[in-house]
Amino acid sequence: MNRWKAALVLAAATMTFAGGAAEAASTDTASTETAATEAAATEAASTEAASTESAAAETAETESRTRSLLTGRTIDAEIANNRPIAIMFNNIYDALPQAGIEEAKVVYEAPVEGGLTRLMGIFDDYRGLEKIGSVRSCRDYYIDFAKEFDAMYVHYGQAVYAFDKLNAEDTDNISGLQYQEQAGELNGYAGEDIFYRTDDRPAPHNVYTSEEQLNTAIERLGYDKEYEAGYTGHYKFAGDGDTITLNGGTANVIRPGYLVNEPWFEYDAENGFYNRFQYGETQIDQNTGNQLAYTNIIFQVCQWENYDDNGYLKIDTQSGGDMYYFTKGTYVKGTWAKENPDDPDSRAVYYDADGNEITLNQGRTWVCIIQDSYEENIVIE
Repeated sequence: MNRWKAALVLAAATMTFAGGAAEAASTDTASTETAATEAAATEAASTEAASTESAAAETAETESRTRSLLTGRTIDAEIANNRPIAIMFNNIYDALPQAGIEEAKVVYEAPVEGGLTRLMGIFDDYRGLEKIGSVRSCRDYYIDFAKEFDAMYVHYGQAVYAFDKLNAEDTDNISGLQYQEQAGELNGYAGEDIFYRTDDRPAPHNVYTSEEQLNTAIERLGYDKEYEAGYTGHYKFAGDGDTITLNGGTANVIRPGYLVNEPWFEYDAENGFYNRFQYGETQIDQNTGNQLAYTNIIFQVCQWENYDDNGYLKIDTQSGGDMYYFTKGTYVKGTWAKENPDDPDSRAVYYDADGNEITLNQGRTWVCIIQDSYEENIVIE
């Protein structure tokens, strides 16, 4: 091969090598760009998935919370739809302090025979309570109040005048007694293991129940555990962040005028609620030692008469009357009336002097039922 021909071969080889190298470089660049694109897409998908998961978690958390129909406040959804239980509490001095009553979101206080009062605590959440009571006997007007909340009614014993209401088909009650002398068998008895007695107090002031026992009774009796369809609650509450004050005057100390326990409420301006006192001392919960305190106090004045010479009261829960609403150190006087006069179980609606339904501040409420002939005993300072 001559020198010129060899040079041509060498040049051709060099060009072939350079072309191959360029092609390889081009392939490597394309591969790198593809990998980068795929990585970016993966990262974007991961970010989107994380964002979706976070949004779903936030939505789930929001949906797991809803309003208590007893307080207007946000609570666990599983509790908010539970039908409440209304438990009769002994309020004689020898039965104090009551256990578990602090967890009641609404408390009714009404007179019974002899000028004593008895309490009914309404609970939408009683989880973890091992001691609730002491539990005492029923009076017929308490059944009416419990039904306004679609509540299951818990009692140990009853006046004879309550027997027919307790055995009515539309009354869901949990009874500590199976029979009543001269009346017969009672609906609502679920077994002797639903209540228990303690040895720290004499009978009949030592009967208690618990979360576990109440749930057992509800299961055995087959009661619906959720609110009746269409039930929207008893009270109208202010919105989040709103505070209701009233134009009837100041109310720092209020007394319903009961003659035996002589209770009163004192407004705590720092915390925004009323502290409860009776028998000359603070009223506390035995389980916690805390003084009972409430955002809203209602005095509901009712007509009444005696059933008999034994002093059993026939309190009119249907006809309406005067009403006093206290909150945030202020009050207003108005009226109350049944929402549906043809439905005895419909709620009592509270109205101001202009006929507008009262809006309550969010929080717990204490209702004092006051006989109309004793309305003049009310003290507002």
